[in-house]
Amino acid sequence: MANNLVIVESPAKAKTIKKFLGSSYEVIASNGHVRDLPKSRMGIDIDNDYEPQYITIRGKGELLATLRKAVKKADKIYLATDPDREGEAISYHLTEALKLDKKKYKRITFNEITKNAVKNSIKQARDIDMSLVDSQQARRVLDRMVGYTISPVLWEKIKRGLSAGRVQSVALKLICDREDEINSFIPEEYWSVEAELKPNKNLKAVTFRYSKDKLTKNQVDEILKDIKNKDFEITDIKQSEKTKKHPLPFTTSTLQQEAGKKLNFATSKTMRIAQQLYEGVDIKGKGTIGLISYLRTDSTRISDEAQKSARDYIGANFGEAYVGDGSGKTNEKKIQDAHEAIRPTDVNLTPAYLKDKLSREQFRLYQLIYNRFLASQMAPAVYETNTMTASVGKHSFRASASKVKFEGFLAVYTPDDDKEENSKLSGIAVGDKLKSENVDAKQHFTQPPAHYTESLLVKAMEELGIGRPSTYAPTISIILNRRYVVKENKNLYVTELGEAVNQFMCQAFPAIVDTSFTANIETLLDNIEEGDLDWKVIIRNFYPDLADSVENAKKELESITIEDEVSDTECDLCGRMMVIKYGPHGKFLACPGFPECKNTKPHFEKIGVLCPSCGQDIVLRKSKKGRKYFSCISAPECDFMSWAKPTTVKCKECNSYMVDKGSKLMCSKDGCGYTCDKPKDI
Repeated sequence: MANNLVIVESPAKAKTIKKFLGSSYEVIASNGHVRDLPKSRMGIDIDNDYEPQYITIRGKGELLATLRKAVKKADKIYLATDPDREGEAISYHLTEALKLDKKKYKRITFNEITKNAVKNSIKQARDIDMSLVDSQQARRVLDRMVGYTISPVLWEKIKRGLSAGRVQSVALKLICDREDEINSFIPEEYWSVEAELKPNKNLKAVTFRYSKDKLTKNQVDEILKDIKNKDFEITDIKQSEKTKKHPLPFTTSTLQQEAGKKLNFATSKTMRIAQQLYEGVDIKGKGTIGLISYLRTDSTRISDEAQKSARDYIGANFGEAYVGDGSGKTNEKKIQDAHEAIRPTDVNLTPAYLKDKLSREQFRLYQLIYNRFLASQMAPAVYETNTMTASVGKHSFRASASKVKFEGFLAVYTPDDDKEENSKLSGIAVGDKLKSENVDAKQHFTQPPAHYTESLLVKAMEELGIGRPSTYAPTISIILNRRYVVKENKNLYVTELGEAVNQFMCQAFPAIVDTSFTANIETLLDNIEEGDLDWKVIIRNFYPDLADSVENAKKELESITIEDEVSDTECDLCGRMMVIKYGPHGKFLACPGFPECKNTKPHFEKIGVLCPSCGQDIVLRKSKKGRKYFSCISAPECDFMSWAKPTTVKCKECNSYMVDKGSKLMCSKDGCGYTCDKPKDI
């Protein structure tokens, strides 16, 4: 009997695959990479054409010894790591670390861990794709160069332990830029008018809205004057049907976004649970089964087999009218189309069947993936819409209603943007007179851009071409773990430390934090994967400019190195004047006599403005998670608090204090809306 060895990445996957292949196959997990660049140094030989200097990862020696013994016994070796660049690179490094004979090993990949998929992959075994390996290698080398050359400059400039990254620094800048937009945003007033119109005593009043959305106060006053005590007449009725197309199945990005919005999952949690569903879950009576296809993909493609299975299921369980035509938009940009979209491996394994066989979190994510996939293969929803125009003089008001005529994919999946209006406009005809029961003028203010959530940041990164499916979650985790950014009620806020790092990166390394530059690098990595570009060409063009930027930054830093700023606070223990230092949570006061004196205190930065409530100093503070705000120094005795920075300028309209909005000042009082140019001395 042939002795075959299959090497996979994770023990969970090894357990699942072993059950499919039988006794003639030994399945062992490598637990990820076995070789990598050294942690203690850059590990790239700059003088030898940027050759990477890989070493065995510490702690992997015993595992490699086990693998070597298994290799000696095996007649054939199958490298079954994940079906992406990273997986291809792990397989390549296994061949190098184990010194495998090229005649003995083959590479196999499968998009889902099912018996058929695994067995078919062995029939389609191939050589290692070095273009994929080179693409991963180029990314790894670029990221190492950025991290290991810029981070030491950050340590010198701000504090030790900080890090810069090719993608993480761009993600941090996106959040900082959004924070600046929000802080400088000045609301603009606008008005709307609604009229409650009653056709007759037998019908309920219907809300009609003025045909123009945003009105000035003067326009509203004129409208109210013109329509006062006048009847309305129905001058137009339009009835129509509209269709809403099914959603596309999930990619990594859209799964992370929807799981964040619908399930309140962090991106890292979504990927962790999806990995469990992909690698296999023990289902009583069926054994260990991989429940979803590969989770790192930016393709919306579905295999013919999976599509047929879904259409058959929909026809049998919902009716032929619910079966879609298989159409749908596809990604226009370059995608890694080797994988399908994320889908269930077996459409007959319904969420209802699996509910008591999965953990609560596994069930919720599986249900989301299953329903989205099923919806993607279903017919569009059809709405019946009705729009009426009621006129009085020269003014027009409109009312709309819609109802679902055919639910189609809505039978299993409701998108967030679905806003059906349930009210009915029946029993009303053109020419009918309607009496006004109430006319309401409402004041509104434009809203600032929303703070980034993890979902919105992933969406922005995808749209800008920054990173790839495998990098979104790790990038967000890094900036959160470094405390450059904190999360409160889903929203991401930059910390004082994050602001300092971003300001430094923008000043010293503008190319690294430029979104277009970073997106272009991703395109070049795709070109390497396609075999159209030598990976070292990117490195040769990239490193000299990076090295020059680092040297320039070092020279400038020599003349502007920030010494510890001496405060006006005396140390309680030794009498020295305390200094301001940076910590993981921002600035704090420390005794300069360290280590003899280890006294520290919170640092309250006075902004030169007195509290409007009690007259004491207003100081800059940070919430427990690091978000900046302004409050009275005597808090909690005084409850004054403001997210925007107060100023000494008073509002000319109501005499309230004004707040800083970048180039403008705005009145702090709700509803006032007065703004003015910011004085040069503020």
